[in-house]
Amino acid sequence: MKQVFGNTEGLKTHQQRALRALYRRRVPPADFISPPMARTLTELSRDTGRRVGVLIDRTGTVDKVVVGEAHRLFLPDLGPRRAGAARFRGVRLVHTSLRPSGLTEEDLTDLALLQLDAVATIYVREDGLPGRVQVGHLLPPSPGDAAPWRVFDVPDVHGWKDDWAAFIADLESQFARSPQLQRIDGAQKVILVGLTLGDPQGARRGLTELERLAETAGLEVVDVVLQRRDRLDGRTFVGKGKLQELIVRSMHLGAEALIFDRELSPSQLRNIAQVTELSVLDRTQLILDIFAQRARSREGKLQVELAQLRYRMPRLAIMPTAMSRLTGGIGGRGPGETKLEINRRRAQDRLVRLERQLQKLAQHRATRRKRRERSGIPIASIVGYTNAGKSTLLNRLTRSEVDAEDKLFATLDPTSRRFRFPEEREILITDTVGFIHDLPDTLVQAFRATLEELEQADLLLHVLDASDGEVEHHLASVHTVLTDLSLQERQTVLIWNKADAAQPQALHELMQRHGGLATSAVTGEGLDALLEKIERTLFRERLRQLRDTDRGMPSPPHVSSPSEEEP
Repeated sequence: MKQVFGNTEGLKTHQQRALRALYRRRVPPADFISPPMARTLTELSRDTGRRVGVLIDRTGTVDKVVVGEAHRLFLPDLGPRRAGAARFRGVRLVHTSLRPSGLTEEDLTDLALLQLDAVATIYVREDGLPGRVQVGHLLPPSPGDAAPWRVFDVPDVHGWKDDWAAFIADLESQFARSPQLQRIDGAQKVILVGLTLGDPQGARRGLTELERLAETAGLEVVDVVLQRRDRLDGRTFVGKGKLQELIVRSMHLGAEALIFDRELSPSQLRNIAQVTELSVLDRTQLILDIFAQRARSREGKLQVELAQLRYRMPRLAIMPTAMSRLTGGIGGRGPGETKLEINRRRAQDRLVRLERQLQKLAQHRATRRKRRERSGIPIASIVGYTNAGKSTLLNRLTRSEVDAEDKLFATLDPTSRRFRFPEEREILITDTVGFIHDLPDTLVQAFRATLEELEQADLLLHVLDASDGEVEHHLASVHTVLTDLSLQERQTVLIWNKADAAQPQALHELMQRHGGLATSAVTGEGLDALLEKIERTLFRERLRQLRDTDRGMPSPPHVSSPSEEEP
């Protein structure tokens, strides 16, 4: 026996029987709704005092019968949507209305969220016969902020003259041809979502960086949304209304994923994925995905897998219902892609094994560090915000060919190169992974062993992108990470890189406030002064310290400054 969905409580036996009988009716495929079916719906609605609706597939078969309250109708779970952004669900909703108000906002939201073929409401006249019909259907994406649907009136149930089967097939083909729904080189389309609780400038800055991260991950950003709230929604982060807007927007732009500019709790991830039926990621998961793409060495891959596992373990409880939507494509890459889809006990075992393997590698690294210490070769480590030009600077100084791309986190595995000064003096220059604002704690923990290399550095070369309007925020972010690593007192040279692309006045003000040297790793500007500074700091000052030690005078810690006179 077919089920009647919705509010069936209090219905009489004959009313329930009449509702179930709707499943035996058929609508000709060319008709939107047949007059006999419409009359049966309105008579039932008048008799029960409730809205009555049917979901009809393209063959004219009634898929579901739904009964609601006097002025509301709650649709049941319709199951997964058909594959492809340009394909509708294949069913249309036709329901009654006891007042001549037409389609409601809730009707149109259901139309978009569920990707229905169409939705229509039939006004129930006083005599129980069908009156005016209002129909809504989706429209192909167009430039601007035009409504994603079209709503129009039909005088009565006899007023639909078009062939419905041909109409919906043509509409779906228009969606398929829409440029907005086409992927660029197969890139997954995403919408970025930010939330501000009182600092809109900071939120916009975060979204700009999130957009760079998405592009680095090979995604196509089709929209950026910023919501202002007094407090975040504990259940869905942005609130139910905004979430519905995002779903409509994603449908209209062909977006397959939502990426949030904050770390979401496991319950928020689950709730958003269940409501939207889209892939859902947060900033941490996006960064982990980029790291998974970039890891090349065995140690780098192990560290990425460890970070992924630590991130996902608290979220294993939401599997399998929601995780499939959280890890499709972006967010599901990396060496641990298959290993992470496991139960909690096995995940814990894997985490312990990874930590042991990384501990062994750390011991090997410690042995290499001791050999370097015995050799007496000074170490200068390049640190800085991601995409500041660190690898390009290393290549320019050492004539190397380390991968250097205009992308965030182009370097993941540390790289060391020797550099020889005149008088047969050598140093080791090390390039490290770039930092970023609010570096996820899972990454800091997983890469702590690699970052320990910085503890052996005699000098830190802090590279900044002088042409970036947010460079002062980048400076503060790197200082925060260095402080967390207890490296804030290490001798440091500030390098304002990309000076050739920076505004001269802005660059001058930065150097006045913070000191440092202006360079360009591309043109070679300022590199001679930088090398002189490195040599003076690592050799001449070391020689002075040795002399002071011989005299019994302890040498105080020193942070280099560009205004310092030559010794």
